[in-house]
Amino acid sequence: MLRFKSHLRCPKSIASSYLTHRRNHHQHNLDNVGSMASRLKTRSVIRFSGPDTIKFLQGLLSNDVRRFGETPTEKTLNPTTPNMPVITVPPLYAALLTPQGRFLYDLFLYRPARPEEKLDKTGSGPGSDDGELELLADVDAQVLDEVVQTFKRYRLRAKVDIENVAEDFSCWQRYGSNYSHKSSTAEEPDAASVGWGAGVDKSAMSASQGNDIGWQWFKDPRLDSLGYRGIFPSSSEPPLVEADKETDEKNYLLWRLEKGVAEGSTEIPKGEAIPLEYNLEGLNAISFDKGCYVGQELIARTHHRGVIRKRLLPLKFLDDEGKEQKVAPKSEILHAASGKRIGTVTTTLGCRGLGVLRLEEALKKSSLLSILGQEDLKVEAVKPDWWPPEWFQEQQQHSAVA
Repeated sequence: MLRFKSHLRCPKSIASSYLTHRRNHHQHNLDNVGSMASRLKTRSVIRFSGPDTIKFLQGLLSNDVRRFGETPTEKTLNPTTPNMPVITVPPLYAALLTPQGRFLYDLFLYRPARPEEKLDKTGSGPGSDDGELELLADVDAQVLDEVVQTFKRYRLRAKVDIENVAEDFSCWQRYGSNYSHKSSTAEEPDAASVGWGAGVDKSAMSASQGNDIGWQWFKDPRLDSLGYRGIFPSSSEPPLVEADKETDEKNYLLWRLEKGVAEGSTEIPKGEAIPLEYNLEGLNAISFDKGCYVGQELIARTHHRGVIRKRLLPLKFLDDEGKEQKVAPKSEILHAASGKRIGTVTTTLGCRGLGVLRLEEALKKSSLLSILGQEDLKVEAVKPDWWPPEWFQEQQQHSAVA
């Protein structure tokens, strides 16, 4: 088992050296980089608790949260380790939308293990059931107060408490080539062995004792290739993060850009973005059979119409010599042959980015794309390998009809 380090030393971020390398070798990508871990300072944590928590969130969010209120059936890989749950519920990715079906906020929801689902400190049996249900939500830190106030406005008479617990908890992500093709196990095997049981990493045990939540990394609910995600107490670093593997959060952003995955209310414009154009259904954020929720009508109508003409795509920015260049967010993308504006750059980091583009022009092999006002700079749109085949069938059928 990997050793837990009580004092992590942050190495020099690989982002700057990576981007410098890419200027001359634009075929290089982060798939060649080993495992990394980043504390996500762009994310914060809020807590929902109370008897109406599930009912309250079910009527608001785009995904089906009822499973958090059911008896979990998924077993962990090490059910005899004290302080770790014998059963666990994987996290859920969801969005809160406007009544018009536009994106507001994204959330990663976690249900902490309850006392009756864990062995006690002696390892002799489960704790007692206190009857209190709570969920932790990983949300965009830049709009933290706004998120809390928005949920409180919807609360009305529901018996649910909504708290800002950002000082108590931190959000982390583990990612890299080691996790690109992992199995579908919901919880990472090594993470289940941290607790009070025999054979425990002693340097991790002191940190995990007394922790009501336990130490758990979960498979990212969006895509396997995004790695593992978790919420941990801010007072100490998570287990299984090697001292030389903690790195700047920009590397996690770069990892997502290469896979075409946006996150947060900046990358997915608040009050403007259409969730299906940002591929939220492919990222397991939307349930089409859960019933009504805020903004559900537009999502259902667009989905059943069956054609999404624009989608979020990974982008590369190249000059005439094939060297990669920087582009500002909100730059408009032109189809060189027709001169039409076919999309907008939404997010950039160095020579990589994301943009919402018309698929008909963006994914044609013969298409030449450029930036408005920087016509000597070329744009390469990349088709993510995780996209389901039916998205291309829809686009091809639409093109044939047109």
